[in-house]
Amino acid sequence: MDIVRNTDGTLVVPVQQERHHDTDGDEESTSGGADAAPTTRVLHPGEGGYDEALAEWDLQQNPDRAPVVSTANGRQEAMALVHAVATSPDHAIAPAVEALDDPEASAQALRHVLVGGVHSVEGFAAEIAEAEGGDPLPAHEATKIIGEVLAELD
Repeated sequence: MDIVRNTDGTLVVPVQQERHHDTDGDEESTSGGADAAPTTRVLHPGEGGYDEALAEWDLQQNPDRAPVVSTANGRQEAMALVHAVATSPDHAIAPAVEALDDPEASAQALRHVLVGGVHSVEGFAAEIAEAEGGDPLPAHEATKIIGEVLAELD
């Protein structure tokens, strides 16, 4: 099952059901009755596992994509892009994306941040604050913006 990204930024991810041992023997089985665990879970930005799931969702969008490579120019443009969206009164993504000189390099830089997980997103948010001014974005807000930008770029 694929990860689904909702318009509000939440992700619907598959959940692997736990295996239970039968009490009568050594066979393993999964619960299939009415009390079976759900097969999906909704993750919100900032929730544990969200960054990793978002990186996986992005990879699903184009499984043949080459490994992520971040360039200095792509990272600078990505930082300016995230800052522009975060400070925009209506968080307008399309105009900010249209203003990019190199959308592919920016997308690669943002994917590189996601692959690094929560600490990478926190560091990226701190870099944005240092480069653009202001307080660092909370990691969950930065991650949500990155997901929205990548969805717009795809």
